Amino acid sequence: MTTDTPLTVLVTGASSGFGALTVRALADAGHSVYAGIRQTATRNAPAVAELDRYAAEHGVALYAVDLDVTSQDSADAAVARVLAAEGRLDVLVHNAGHMVTGPAEAFTPEQLAQSYDVNVLGAQRVNRAALPHLRERGEGLLVWIGSSSTRGGCPPFLAPYFAAKAAMDALAVSYAAELVRFGIDTAIVVPGAFTSGTNHFAHAGTPADTGRAAAYDERYGSLLAGLDKRLGALVPPDADVAEVAEAVVRLVDLPAGRRPLRTHVDPSRDGSEVVSAVADRIRVDFFRRAGLEDLLTAGSSL
Repeated sequence: MTTDTPLTVLVTGASSGFGALTVRALADAGHSVYAGIRQTATRNAPAVAELDRYAAEHGVALYAVDLDVTSQDSADAAVARVLAAEGRLDVLVHNAGHMVTGPAEAFTPEQLAQSYDVNVLGAQRVNRAALPHLRERGEGLLVWIGSSSTRGGCPPFLAPYFAAKAAMDALAVSYAAELVRFGIDTAIVVPGAFTSGTNHFAHAGTPADTGRAAAYDERYGSLLAGLDKRLGALVPPDADVAEVAEAVVRLVDLPAGRRPLRTHVDPSRDGSEVVSAVADRIRVDFFRRAGLEDLLTAGSSL
């Protein structure tokens, strides 16, 4: 659906996967979209070239902007570039993330910190760059791309990624209450275990402590090697990863103040939607008991 009121959108982690699909879907819907991609002149130059070709062929407003979410200077510069070009920024889509697979014990503390740096602190850096502008305008939208692992069926050997996604979800929920009085909406999109179309498993990191990882091979080696296939077997054959991008477009196009806090896109039905419905309802009830009703949007729970 093409909106009658085009918005300016910045999407992080847009070189591939959910991010690449989302920037194209938003641009097709008529928005002015900036694809945050790190190392645009080197490693990800081919992704930038593909983006430029798509924009030219489809006649859409889609641009690459150099953005490394692990650098505050990079986040500041990316937001400044968008504001200089458009004069406004309406929507942030926090999509940047990196998956890892392996025994939790075999990841060094530094590796866990790196996972947290990308998946959680990265969003915080971009928020700090953009929120002064959104707060001054008194409107805007933060979209957080989460994971059903936060509350659903959580398989083993993905601990650093799942822990970081859970932290990001908690951060998003806190921001929802703290930004609502500024007229800024929060929407959390919760994808399930899409094992194709995202490159998550293909590009996943591995433990640095190979000795400890090897200690798990005798008992868990075959399970770990086939984890993506086990998860893939739960996904219906007609499931389309583009549904995540389409969900983001629908949220962006909804009127301010009417966006649901949480939108699940989980063809494997791992139970996250059930648990989230309870958790979000409990949060609503608690806020009402504490006299904080005005911090809840219309879509705070089912």
